[in-house]
Amino acid sequence: MHTQDLQNYSDLLLDYCLEVIPGSKLLVQSSTLAEPLIYHLYQGALSRGAIMEFNLAIEGQESVFNQFARKEAVNWVNPTYAMAVQEFDTYLYIRAPFFPSPHFILEKDLAVERRQALAPYQKIYSQRTGDRTLRRSLCQYPTPASAAAAEMPIEEYENFVLNACFLNRNDPINEWKELSAIQRGIVEYLNGCKQIRYINARTDISFSVEGRTWINSDGRTNMPSGEVYSSPEEDSVNGHIFFDYPFLHDQQMVQGVSLTLEHGRVVQAIAEIGNDTLQEILKTPGADYIGEVAIGANPNIQIPTKNILFDEKMAGTVHMALGQSYLQCGGKNESSVHQDMIADMRDKGQIWADGKLIYESGKFLF
Repeated sequence: MHTQDLQNYSDLLLDYCLEVIPGSKLLVQSSTLAEPLIYHLYQGALSRGAIMEFNLAIEGQESVFNQFARKEAVNWVNPTYAMAVQEFDTYLYIRAPFFPSPHFILEKDLAVERRQALAPYQKIYSQRTGDRTLRRSLCQYPTPASAAAAEMPIEEYENFVLNACFLNRNDPINEWKELSAIQRGIVEYLNGCKQIRYINARTDISFSVEGRTWINSDGRTNMPSGEVYSSPEEDSVNGHIFFDYPFLHDQQMVQGVSLTLEHGRVVQAIAEIGNDTLQEILKTPGADYIGEVAIGANPNIQIPTKNILFDEKMAGTVHMALGQSYLQCGGKNESSVHQDMIADMRDKGQIWADGKLIYESGKFLF
């Protein structure tokens, strides 16, 4: 990325997404590949009177950990991360992946211990991000690995990321504010509804959002964003849905997922590609219930890239997530998994709310 692009990206993250002010404490987590962006963030945070710390992963770190870690390591929690989750007011995770290294799975008993060690901090994180005492954001730094996953040359992928974040516009922050206003109208309408139904050629699924809150995701907690989302009543999801687009889970691709749900629980699931991975996801406690329902609305994202951060925001799509609910939406399902899956609605797809058609072929009708 060019220096000016990095500067613009840093400014957007600090000023719009994280609202960094004098006295803010910011933790940035990423890999060493994101160093050019982190340099600008560090300079920008300090010049704004903030404090910034960062944790950077090295190539192959997760695989080495899974292969060699013993009880002492799996029960250790990075003290900078622990302090930030409890005390900092801003947190940024930058996805900057290396090419996949040999994949090792942590031994089952050790994996349980690892989840238990991190669980208290994940709970605090969920609570604090829910009430915004911890302002967090997730973004992407273009790397050769992420470009390859998207099947694009690195220069094309960099432009894709810039475009998705509105960084190719004269005033990116104003562009995000305009999209936010559009989505605010959608959220206000949906928050007056009780029953939602998604329909397309391979989908007919309904759920209740009575007593739940729809949220306007306008780039402040994810960059890019462009979606509205909620958490359904846990036992209210009924029907079947087909998810068109591929996603990666633990470096394994899953595509063409068909789910059938009764009273909120997945009773049948199959994937055209990666079915074993899908079945492992569903074995995780709480992952056989839906934690999120959402509608994508970013007009600058039109093609899938096997990256949920972008793909779930695609205008003309809906998505659901297996597992963890959003506390801020009123969700109650708990799980260590939150796996988003995306369905295309641009070919005669419909959304009905309380018996009224409100969306067709990728566009809202109000």
